[in-house]
Amino acid sequence: MKQQNPGLQEAKTSLKTEMMAGLIGYLTTVYIVAVNGSILSEAGISYQAGMIATILASFVGCLIIGFFANAPMILIPGMGVNALFAYSIVQGGGLSFQEGLGVVLVSSVLFIIIALTKLGSWLQEAIPDSLKHAITVGLGLFLTFIGLEKGGLITQGEHSLIELGHFTSPTVLVSLLTLAAGIFLFIKNVPGHFLLTMGFGTALAYFFGILDGGTTSIVWDAEWMFLPSFSAIDELAFWLGVFPLTIVLVFENMGLINGQLSMAGDMSKFKRSFQSTAFSAFTCAFFGTSPTVSSAESAATIASNGRTGKAAITTGLLFLLTLGLIPFISWIPSMAISPILIIVGALMVQNVRHIAFDDLTEAMPAFLIIVMIPFTNSIADGMAFGFIAYPIVKMASGQRNKVTLPVVIIAGMFLTEFIIKALGL
Repeated sequence: MKQQNPGLQEAKTSLKTEMMAGLIGYLTTVYIVAVNGSILSEAGISYQAGMIATILASFVGCLIIGFFANAPMILIPGMGVNALFAYSIVQGGGLSFQEGLGVVLVSSVLFIIIALTKLGSWLQEAIPDSLKHAITVGLGLFLTFIGLEKGGLITQGEHSLIELGHFTSPTVLVSLLTLAAGIFLFIKNVPGHFLLTMGFGTALAYFFGILDGGTTSIVWDAEWMFLPSFSAIDELAFWLGVFPLTIVLVFENMGLINGQLSMAGDMSKFKRSFQSTAFSAFTCAFFGTSPTVSSAESAATIASNGRTGKAAITTGLLFLLTLGLIPFISWIPSMAISPILIIVGALMVQNVRHIAFDDLTEAMPAFLIIVMIPFTNSIADGMAFGFIAYPIVKMASGQRNKVTLPVVIIAGMFLTEFIIKALGL
């Protein structure tokens, strides 16, 4: 008798199980539509355009990894990566949104080359784990800072750079109550906790009379159909965006995919999954958003017994249907979004436990990355301090053999950037 769905039988799953896992994955990641749309709006497009771009990129990304890698992972615009795009590349680099998409395109092409060749494994072994984990921790602190600012929990101080927000402000009260609810739901592992958190925050904002209101329809104009621009390709700022974005995309996806496939018990899908994330990032340059990554919430899909690409495809199709919900999502205020940024930031900071702080030659460069990313308000500059410091402290301690060629090259490029900036060239 001919087998029905041999791929599902081999994975010891069923279509019903895969679809249910995909639904759970969707409920745990759909928050990204509002959150990423909000962050993209800081880069110069409308909130609604950012949401449309996020939905389309997530839809296509999930289809790519579902069909090409047959893996139960969800590709959505990465938290931290979106902050790098909006605040460091576009705002910090003085680029337009379209020029920022040009950076995304070039970075994703480099990512594809790395994913299709042995460069990926070479870089994975050559870059110290302490620096890779420090980047994640620094991004987490940066997201937390953004969340605190969006929620009014911190403001510009009169006698200091920042100070605590006013607790008499309805905005601050809504942010605090929503944050408390979000932490409770997350710790209790309630399905769709982030989605419920945003709903609770929106209801609170309405109760306090500070809900600005959204739109009643989808504005189908051409705003979201951005095309990458290379008008700034001859400028230093363009390449100073390409460099850190490529590094973050490569190592963040490596770590996430490795952990998720280990959880699923099928490391044979690593190569195709890694390549899928690279091709998905490439499409983002044309959808008008920061690159997608394999989301940490894919763990919810796998924990729900998702084992094949059918789970990812289910999630992707549900993301496409979310286009019809944009009029409702647009009502979500920043006070309901800021707690999500804070909680995600806390999750990313947990990577600090992987850094060997008992070895100062590893700890000091990592520490510089962690503190300089939020304190300089620049992910690229924060990374630069750590990468430059690493070979210096290693050689000073007589551990020259621990300094690899890629680290020296990256440190040299960052140092050259600082010299050029200092000379005003």
